[in-house]
Amino acid sequence: MIDTRSDAIASVPIIRALHRHRLLHPVVTSTGQHREAVEPILALGGITVDHDLACVGEPSPNDLVAAIASQFERIECSHHPSALLVHADTTAAMAAAISAFHLGVAVVHLDGDRSPSSAPSAVLDATNRRIISELACLHLVTTSASARSAVSEGAPFDQVYVCGSTNIDTLRWAAALQRRPSDPAVAATAASADPLVVVVAHVDDDGTVDRIASGIATLAELRPDTRFVVPMQPNAAGRRTIVAHLGDRPNVVLSELLPYAEVAGLLARADLLVTDSGPLQEAAPALHTPVLVAADGTDRTEGVEAGTIAVAGTDPDQLADRCERLLDDTPERQTMLASANPYGDGEAGTRIAAALGCLTDGSHDIPERFGPGFDRTSVMGGGRGAITNGLRFATAAR
Repeated sequence: MIDTRSDAIASVPIIRALHRHRLLHPVVTSTGQHREAVEPILALGGITVDHDLACVGEPSPNDLVAAIASQFERIECSHHPSALLVHADTTAAMAAAISAFHLGVAVVHLDGDRSPSSAPSAVLDATNRRIISELACLHLVTTSASARSAVSEGAPFDQVYVCGSTNIDTLRWAAALQRRPSDPAVAATAASADPLVVVVAHVDDDGTVDRIASGIATLAELRPDTRFVVPMQPNAAGRRTIVAHLGDRPNVVLSELLPYAEVAGLLARADLLVTDSGPLQEAAPALHTPVLVAADGTDRTEGVEAGTIAVAGTDPDQLADRCERLLDDTPERQTMLASANPYGDGEAGTRIAAALGCLTDGSHDIPERFGPGFDRTSVMGGGRGAITNGLRFATAAR
């Protein structure tokens, strides 16, 4: 039940791995709310949606829950899945999990971003995650720290499998497609032999955008032979601030948001990524691209401890100075490039398919893990929607 673009990005490696599996069959379902964002991601992997629930418009949460519950029951009658995979902690994922549980279909939970948030939806997301956790018999998480979080929220330790981030799988695979940027200015910049800095800032605070843009402007002046690409977010005030600082810089290209595969290729080409995006902090080091966090802190502390990312803050001079140190061939840059990514190695989708296959064929040969594994006996018979049949797998994300 893929709902959003981020759901599709997280799900593609699993779907592709399940298509290759000798026993498992994925049934891909979409809520239909964001087709224009979801379908291009799936199309990259040659994936088509088996069931579109056509939840168009902006249904209320109650209407969305009712629509998913009723339509999932029809899907269950058609395919008789033994398991449902839900991703993250949205209302759509919660509704699918409850519906599956009522129908006796095992629930497998692919954990999403656990970043602290002050957004109004944060309480609802946390509630959805607790409900899904109560129903799930297998919890797929990214790191040992996320495993501890899952256990602290009630997930049995021996039903938690650390597999790494599927976002890393998708980014590496998309980068290997080597899609040429559709924006001619971005394409020319990427094709040059000059050092390249990509700046991706999602922050909505105008003051923070001003400081980040000011720091990049200083860096662009100090390093005229370095190229910069800055995909701009839709926020009008932020765009005006960025244009004011960077619009007249000859070595800076301001672009619209780029298609996913183009972003992946650009990040693989880049000598440095400056960002406040949590998912990119996790995934970009897998492309051997140093990552500098343009924020006063990060919840990706495992990346900081491992040395794959560094926090620069938002002071313009300090940001420019840290960028220079990572662009030059300094010990800091070499250490970052040599550090192992704690969030994954590009094999999460394969691990997840192997784990589900282990539960299907009765094997006690637990697949390779990216951290602690899970106990097959506990998953198969441990309540919370235990798996009792061979898996015919229905995928759902959010």
